Amino acid sequence: MPSDAQRALLVAYLENGDVRARDRLVEELMPLVRSLANRYAGRGEPTEDLVQVGAIGLVKAIDRFELEKGVELSTYAVPTIVGEIRRHFRDRTWGVHVPRRLKELSMRLSRTRDELSAELGRSPTVAELAEAVGVDEEEAIDALEASKAYAPRSLDQPYDDDEPARVPGLADEERGYAALERGSVVRQGLDALEERERRIVVLRFLRGMSQSEIAAEVGISQMHVSRLLRKSLETMRGRLEETEVTA
Repeated sequence: MPSDAQRALLVAYLENGDVRARDRLVEELMPLVRSLANRYAGRGEPTEDLVQVGAIGLVKAIDRFELEKGVELSTYAVPTIVGEIRRHFRDRTWGVHVPRRLKELSMRLSRTRDELSAELGRSPTVAELAEAVGVDEEEAIDALEASKAYAPRSLDQPYDDDEPARVPGLADEERGYAALERGSVVRQGLDALEERERRIVVLRFLRGMSQSEIAAEVGISQMHVSRLLRKSLETMRGRLEETEVTA
C-alpha cells in the first residue's frame, strides 16, 4: 500500500485533479526511473533520453493507478516504465525500416533462443525456434535476418564484466530497484498461469528442482513437465508482452 504521504498526493491528483501533486510524485520516483533507464545504458541511446522516456512511463502509471488495489506505486509503475523504454528501442533504434511484426518476432526469437539453449544444452535449430514461437521456418528466418538491421545490441544481452560500458561510480544501479523490477515482472507472469502450471514454474525456477523431481512431486511424467514448462513460459512471455503493448 502507498505510504500515507504518497496516498495523499495520489488522492489529490486522481480525485481532485491537482497536477502539482502528480509532479511531486514524479519527482519522488525519478530515482527509480533513472535506475531502470541505467539498465539499458550503453546500447546506442543517450541515457538522458532513456530517462525522459521512462518518465513518460511513470506519468502513465500514475494516471492509471487505482488506489483501491492497495499496492505500492513504485511496484505498480515498474512494468510501465520498463515497457516504455523497451518500446523506444523497438520503434526508434533500428538502422533501417523493418515491419513492426518482424521486429517483435525477432525479439521473441532472441528470448526463445536463450531459453532453448539453456534447456537443450546447445543452440536450437531454426526449426526448433520456429516451433517454439509458433511460426513457420521461413517466417523465423525472415525475422532473424531482419534482426541484423538493429544497430544497438540486444536488450537481453548482458554486460561483459570487461566491457567499459560505464565509468565506475557513475550512474550505479540501486540493487533494490533491480529486485523490485524482477519481482514485479515475475508476479505478472505467474498471474497468467493456472494453479498447476504456476506450481511447476515455482518448483523449477524458484526452488531449483529438476524436471524428474517435479514429475515425482506433482505426479505426472517428466515429458509432461517439460511440455507444461514450455507452455507456461510462453504464456508468461505473452502476458508480459501484452503488458508492454498496453502500457
